[in-house]
Amino acid sequence: MAVPSRALRIFTADQPGAFVASIDSTTEIDNLLSDHRKNVALIGPGYGVGPATCSLVLRLLHSSRSVVLDADALTSFSADPQLLFDAIQARSAPALLTSHEGEMTRLFGGKGAKIARVIDAAASSSAIVVLKGADTLVAAPDGRVAININGSPWLATGGSGDVLAGLVAGLLSQCMSPWHAACATVWLHGEASTIIGPGLIAKDLPNAIVEVK
Repeated sequence: MAVPSRALRIFTADQPGAFVASIDSTTEIDNLLSDHRKNVALIGPGYGVGPATCSLVLRLLHSSRSVVLDADALTSFSADPQLLFDAIQARSAPALLTSHEGEMTRLFGGKGAKIARVIDAAASSSAIVVLKGADTLVAAPDGRVAININGSPWLATGGSGDVLAGLVAGLLSQCMSPWHAACATVWLHGEASTIIGPGLIAKDLPNAIVEVK
């Protein structure tokens, strides 16, 4: 995990088994990216909305890494979505957007049928787009779309979408194709929520994934 130095103690205390680095400058970002074993970057959950997040997203998109954009990394481009789309279209490595309905509307507008909107979003952004909801949709720029129906109402809790973004980044890091990684993640996420049932909190999901069959 790469976090601002002001948050470093929080993450090292809460996640003692994780590797945590601080990033307060472009030099520190470049140092992280110089290690080619780090083949996927996920940015967005809890990072903050604003120009600093936009700059970091664009820097990651200019790298050769697969990039998963979620939460604040999407909302930060609300004023200029085309800036984000242009950066995605200029790269050869995969980009995935894991959005809920609000983030989708901020970037792409909210008119039309849900399935048509997510297909158009993938085409206009050149990214794999996941639109989370009771019937989560996954769309690819080439027009493919999948509808997932195993989600549960218990996923409507804070942080569950962050776990989904982490899961898809994990599958991408193992060289699964972006399309299959997104579809598999959405299904795994739904199955795990059913195993947990009522009272689900986001931290329950990673442990439940190992029980999915």
